[in-house]
Amino acid sequence: MAKALRLADRGGAAARLIGACTSGAALALALAPFHFIWLVPLCLGLIGRQALSLEGWKQGAFYGWLLGTSYFVVAMVWIYEPFQIDAERYAWMAPFAVVGLAAGLALFWAAAFAAATKWGRGAARILVLIATLSLAEFGRAYLLTGLPWAAFAQFWIDTPVAQMLPLIGPQGVAVLTLIAFLPLGLLSLRPVLAVLPLAATVLCVALVPSPPAVDMTDKTIRLVQPNAPQDEKWHPDLRWSFVQRQVEYTSAPGDVDLIVWPETAVPLMLHYAEDVLTQISAAAGQTPLFLGIQRREAGQYFNSAILLEEGGAPSQIYDKAHLVPFGEYVPAGNLMARFGIHGFASQAGAGYAAGPGPQVIDLPIGKALPLICYEAVFPQDVNAAPERADVLIQITNDAWFGTYSGPFQHFVQARMRALEQGLPMVRVANTGISAMIDPYGRIVDSLPLGVAGYIDVPLPAPLAPTLYARTGDIWVFLFCILLCVGGMAFSQSIARRS
Repeated sequence: MAKALRLADRGGAAARLIGACTSGAALALALAPFHFIWLVPLCLGLIGRQALSLEGWKQGAFYGWLLGTSYFVVAMVWIYEPFQIDAERYAWMAPFAVVGLAAGLALFWAAAFAAATKWGRGAARILVLIATLSLAEFGRAYLLTGLPWAAFAQFWIDTPVAQMLPLIGPQGVAVLTLIAFLPLGLLSLRPVLAVLPLAATVLCVALVPSPPAVDMTDKTIRLVQPNAPQDEKWHPDLRWSFVQRQVEYTSAPGDVDLIVWPETAVPLMLHYAEDVLTQISAAAGQTPLFLGIQRREAGQYFNSAILLEEGGAPSQIYDKAHLVPFGEYVPAGNLMARFGIHGFASQAGAGYAAGPGPQVIDLPIGKALPLICYEAVFPQDVNAAPERADVLIQITNDAWFGTYSGPFQHFVQARMRALEQGLPMVRVANTGISAMIDPYGRIVDSLPLGVAGYIDVPLPAPLAPTLYARTGDIWVFLFCILLCVGGMAFSQSIARRS
């Protein structure tokens, strides 16, 4: 009998571990480019059910870590792409980078499940888990420079749920997702309690009106996409062909108010590029041009964006502030450089220096908040702008992300920033996806991934500041704290009754 019980315990433990791995991997398929939304209730319901059977915080931590690792491996498998640019030197590192990053991010989930298992009892454990996993996602978004990639709100971009973003932001939508679906784990035990949160969430979403048609301004913008593969972008024999391609698109007929090129569109440092910028400006005629370029100042390198006026002189400069760890800089970079360790996009030693932070600049189309590549991933950075802009403008080089899932997930996050702020976004990417996004997150017009070309698109008008633009994440964070305290108190009352 005892042997049979031990075998049953082992079988249950094995089932939980297999469930953690399969649930995590399957849940990631709800992200772009697949958007298998039907997997969200299925996976989160199963996770909720398995969470009830966990015993002890160590078992909870291990389950959460396995769940998170499998989720992030599938969600962020595109991380291997930068290592293929110089495959002879770096390809061997790719599997370690993908698994290592996933395992590191999964530590947040491990902490959430450990806390929920330790302090949650009975059905109240689901309530505690909703709170602790939500707080873990806050930690992932803010701590250690933050990395909110593959957050739960990104599941919902093309659904009515996305219209909650201007009200409660991405962290709020993530909490709402957990409230709706984790209690489904109680379906066989307490069916009413399992379904009630889902019904309430559906009602909340249904009360949000569908977005109306948006007004257009009298401004037109030309989006220029050269489609330069990363392994060719800086090649001495090829790089100027991509610049020439952009010049040709720039000089094409059409009456536009601004022309936008992508990140690092000119393969020279700014202080060496005077003649090239003069030629680019001549192709633009009297139309100002916004483009990405690298620059050096006082011995430091910056990933920058500049506004070229007629004649080729830069009249506005923005330096990227939120840099990619190990991509654009390496911690203790000057020391690491002695051992041959550099960021993929860094120029020397520690790599790029960070700019002063979010900055609103004056463009011919109005006040604009520039975002260079990775900066569009962080809603808190957009909220930190010193004043409200009329438009968001993201320039990016998504060639680093390959062609599988990375560019599509990056594009989803850009659309979310527009929705959250109630602002249009001009997005220009080296290899795509370039698009004009309206303040409801809808695509006005776009150039797909892997296509060279340009489009002239009218600029949508901005909306009034959204609730999320005014309040940020603070109220959602406080709600999670209260939910956690309430869940633990409820657990204590269950423990006393038993």
